[in-house]
Amino acid sequence: MIIIADGGSTKTNWCLLDDAGKKVYFNTEGYNPFFVDSTYIVNSLKKGLPQDMPFDRITDVNYYGAGVHNEEKAKIVEEALKQVFSHSKVFVSHDLLAAARALLANKAGFAAILGTGTNTCLYDGEDIIHKIDSAAYILGDEGSGCYIGKKLLTDYIRGLMPETVREVFWETFKLTPDDVMDAVYTKPLANRFCASFSKFVYEVTVDMAYSRGIVEGAFDDFFRNLVTKYPNYQDYSFNCIGSVGYNFRNVLEEKVHQYNMQLGRIIRSPIDDLVQFHISRLSE
Repeated sequence: MIIIADGGSTKTNWCLLDDAGKKVYFNTEGYNPFFVDSTYIVNSLKKGLPQDMPFDRITDVNYYGAGVHNEEKAKIVEEALKQVFSHSKVFVSHDLLAAARALLANKAGFAAILGTGTNTCLYDGEDIIHKIDSAAYILGDEGSGCYIGKKLLTDYIRGLMPETVREVFWETFKLTPDDVMDAVYTKPLANRFCASFSKFVYEVTVDMAYSRGIVEGAFDDFFRNLVTKYPNYQDYSFNCIGSVGYNFRNVLEEKVHQYNMQLGRIIRSPIDDLVQFHISRLSE
């Protein structure tokens, strides 16, 4: 019995795979080790995991997570998982490897994440061979939900948001510009806060030109500052995982063609394909 988990900054998708091949899916919150420590993760998992979890029968936990950029960050997550799954062998890696394995399986190619944050890589069919750091949500993360949300909030604070959109924003959130500044600069998990407003951009249709302009600008920055920096990037098809890439895929597909790449797969979540990747490994 094994567990496969895909952890974003906002949500973690889990699958328990038993010896008969039965799959049980469930979710917890996300655990980015840049923002939470091992104690936080342990306490959250104890509350969020299914109450009937057969801990003593789980042999392997395969966790892929946002923010697992190096050994130090991986250790934060690994120590927490070892406390919760004390009978299991624990493997922790970056969510970008999960994306590549889910999108490309054993084939080489280009893979990206466009969710709360952004990530990109070249993959050789087994491992990541080249990666340009997204620089996270303060310095980079172009194209992400956080990046789109920041643009919307900046326009709101500066009074640049169209009045029709501003009215809906106020009716929806009841946030003053000071409230926004306080949430971003004094409260924890500012990346999640900013990213949550990408849903507003997607759902509110009172000024489609304005909403589309925000998304187009974010994806232009994503391609210009990240994708096009890969050697011979136009030789690869564009493959992407994440709610932002999936929800705004009509704009994303246009940008893929604009930057002379072939369109590959754009999917919301890697968990199903990632589980299949691990099933195929079990049979090897």
